[in-house]
Amino acid sequence: MSRQPPEQAPGDGDHNAQRSRARPDYHDPTAGIGGAPPAHSALTLRLVLATFGLVVCTVGAIWNAAADGPAWLTIVLAVLAALAVVDVGVIIRRKRRGEPG
Repeated sequence: MSRQPPEQAPGDGDHNAQRSRARPDYHDPTAGIGGAPPAHSALTLRLVLATFGLVVCTVGAIWNAAADGPAWLTIVLAVLAALAVVDVGVIIRRKRRGEPG
């Protein structure tokens, strides 16, 4: 006897597809109160600022290390550059998911 997978009810198979779509009201706790329009995140602006921070912190850390500046400043700038890399990754993932901005 061959086993066949159970049939799915209508709508069960596209649960992940619905979940992965952008949800405009997801981040706005006041959505729908007083007829407020859905909030949209400015992801492109955030991407530009995170990239700018990454470049500035990386160049600053390299320059400070080469100029024999204080070691704590080099470490702080390197940590901020690493955080900027993580932020850029999160922004790119959200933009690929289809969130507006």
